[in-house]
Amino acid sequence: MSRPVTLFTGQWADLTLETLAQKVGEWGFDGLELACWGDHFEVDKALSDDGYVQSRWDILNKYSLKGLAISSHLVGQCVCDAIDKRHQRILSPRLWGDGDPEGVRQRCAQEMMDTARAARLLGVDVVNGFTGSSVWGMFYFFPPTTQEDIDAGYQDFADRWLPILDVFKEQGVKFGLEVHPTEIAYDIITSHRALEAVKNHPRFGFNFDPSHFIHQFLDPVAFIEEFPDRIFHAHVRDSRVQLTRRNGILSSHLDFGDPRRGWDFVSPGRGDVKWDPIIRAFNRIGYQGPLSIEWEDSGMDRDWGAPEALAMIRQQDFTASVVAFDAAFGSD
Repeated sequence: MSRPVTLFTGQWADLTLETLAQKVGEWGFDGLELACWGDHFEVDKALSDDGYVQSRWDILNKYSLKGLAISSHLVGQCVCDAIDKRHQRILSPRLWGDGDPEGVRQRCAQEMMDTARAARLLGVDVVNGFTGSSVWGMFYFFPPTTQEDIDAGYQDFADRWLPILDVFKEQGVKFGLEVHPTEIAYDIITSHRALEAVKNHPRFGFNFDPSHFIHQFLDPVAFIEEFPDRIFHAHVRDSRVQLTRRNGILSSHLDFGDPRRGWDFVSPGRGDVKWDPIIRAFNRIGYQGPLSIEWEDSGMDRDWGAPEALAMIRQQDFTASVVAFDAAFGSD
């Protein structure tokens, strides 16, 4: 049976959920992965307004859409980060408060706990997102960084996220970290380190997104094979390496969409991600969760690109074989 194909609403939060759901239903998507920003899914309203969760389902049902996951990347980012003015741009005034960094981190940690509770009310069992990291900026090691410095960052992550993950466990909900540069885990090695930091907490796993591996020259299939029991959700997103010997993978402080960048996100199917090996790896590990298109391409109209991406991944997705084909050559 083919996997459900959903659309992550994060890059569409300028539209109301009603407007987006109508589009997505007409395009033929199976459902939505609701972002916890814009008006798509508001955690505080889910917990305080008795009719709010039903209002989300009323919209989804109206357009024959499923809701299989929600995502809280913006708030999760602020749990462990060194907070600065950039974070004010991604947080509501309620969470930003007076901007005191530790106060922001504490409020965002509480919001992540509440997000687990809101997910349970909605009836979904996966929340995707970021964790933030106090040590991401130390990746280049100058001024010299010691392993003690890095260990302290992973301990900070554990101290802040273990109480959150315990609430996820209480609610029967999983947290899927999108492994990503700027996070506590951005490759296979740091993903192991993050798991070890939270003592392999049963509710901590990964939202697999191959677009973040390509420009790091990582093998997405190797990640799937390394963590077969921790792939809680999957994004369909693509990126393209465009090195010219004048740029590099650190992107030269250039905005997305600038052709001088060493890599950029492109519509799924138009980049360097090879989808057939990924689907085969999903079949090997038994992943049957959503394939959620996170659409981002600065050079393409999104209303044109999202349906194209849907057609691409539907064509690429297939069910594993249950037949040993050479068995037909055996004699009775």
